[in-house]
Amino acid sequence: MNFWGCDYGGPVGGAECCGYGSGRGFALIVVLFILLIIVGAAWFC
Repeated sequence: MNFWGCDYGGPVGGAECCGYGSGRGFALIVVLFILLIIVGAAWFC
């Protein structure tokens, strides 16, 4: 078990460490957050 894999590996690291469902959920949250930043930057610029 690698703690860095959990923090940095994205869906792969999440799946190795915390189970497939947790890895997917974490990846989905990260993707939505990135999209929110992109949309916000485009809107305000």
